Amino acid sequence: MYPSKIWSPQRENFAGKNKALVTINKNPLGTLPIWQKKVYCTVQLQQLKLTQYKNYYIDHFTFEERVVGISGLNGVGKTNLLDAIHYLCFTKSYFTNSDNSNVQTGQQGFRLEGLFDKDGEAFKIACIFRGQNKKEIRCNDLEYEKFSQHIGLFPCVMIAPDDVELIIGGSESRRRWLDTLISQLDAHYLQQLIVYNKILQQRNSLLKQFTETRRVDNSLLDVLDAQLAPAGQAIFEERRVFLQALLPVIQQHYLDISGTEEYLQLQYDSQLLTQPFAEGLHQSRSRDLAAARTNVGIHKDDVVFLMQNEPFKQFASQGQRKSLLFALKLAEFDVLREHKGFSPILLLDDVFEKLDASRMGHLLEQVCAYTDAQLFITDTHKDRLQEALNELDVMHQIISL
Repeated sequence: MYPSKIWSPQRENFAGKNKALVTINKNPLGTLPIWQKKVYCTVQLQQLKLTQYKNYYIDHFTFEERVVGISGLNGVGKTNLLDAIHYLCFTKSYFTNSDNSNVQTGQQGFRLEGLFDKDGEAFKIACIFRGQNKKEIRCNDLEYEKFSQHIGLFPCVMIAPDDVELIIGGSESRRRWLDTLISQLDAHYLQQLIVYNKILQQRNSLLKQFTETRRVDNSLLDVLDAQLAPAGQAIFEERRVFLQALLPVIQQHYLDISGTEEYLQLQYDSQLLTQPFAEGLHQSRSRDLAAARTNVGIHKDDVVFLMQNEPFKQFASQGQRKSLLFALKLAEFDVLREHKGFSPILLLDDVFEKLDASRMGHLLEQVCAYTDAQLFITDTHKDRLQEALNELDVMHQIISL
């Protein structure tokens, strides 16, 4: 299921306890692209309707070109418009897990509706939130039994200003990025992730209950561990294989954006690298009971970036951090395109403020090189946005808010 046409790096010895070091190897085919994939179809969002979503009361947008620029002052709703598109693709906001936060002030719920064209076939996607956690997701007027059934149908990649946390922040943001990407490729992975998180929550609640009541029932923990271990082990194995295949793509994009030959490494940090998950759970039980939480598992995993064997987030300049962020996102874009047979929708929010002119030019050139990809890009300066898109010599549309 993973990028078969990528030159996979060789796995080296562990770079320390719980860490696997993956080395970036150059493409043995020289100047040829790291991979090439025939695109079998195209996907385009043609219309978007927003009702009571954030600052939009009732609005309707029509997208006539594959490259859409959205301009306007801060606070007029540029980011909210991109977030609505993301919601239609993922059944949730990019910025918050609370649907109540997406409801316009003073209203009880919201509705989003998008009309997608997928190789000539129309798909009407509707997301309806009625308040009090009552939500419906429909495809062509048919309601999904599970929201997870929609994930991956219309993949998208979003780049937002706060995404630098992916580089310099805690491990949770990197796990979320990795899980979001793999889940769009593999429905089984997504289901295992849902199962894992549900059982983990139950196990932690039980551990807390034992602490409060000072009574322990190990047989209940045995039952939960027997369910948690297979899901966690499966997620670990998929993450490990996937990251090895992904890294050369990240490196190539980093070189293209930064214009340097800087040596990039990645460590997959996981407790499961040193022992099977079931064994780790058993050995950690006394510690879990004392702490009232689960201390071993894939919810502790991390992806660590290194430059010249030094922690990237500690020593990299702001420019290097931005280059790596965009390399990660473009690698995500490429992998989705490779496996879906069509390009995901790409959402770029306020990137002009985060990149210098050279890096911005490299980014847009790479994105627009895919003639089938639909791109939405926001900027506060209409003239700057217009000039950048004119230089690319692609048909585009500017929406002023």
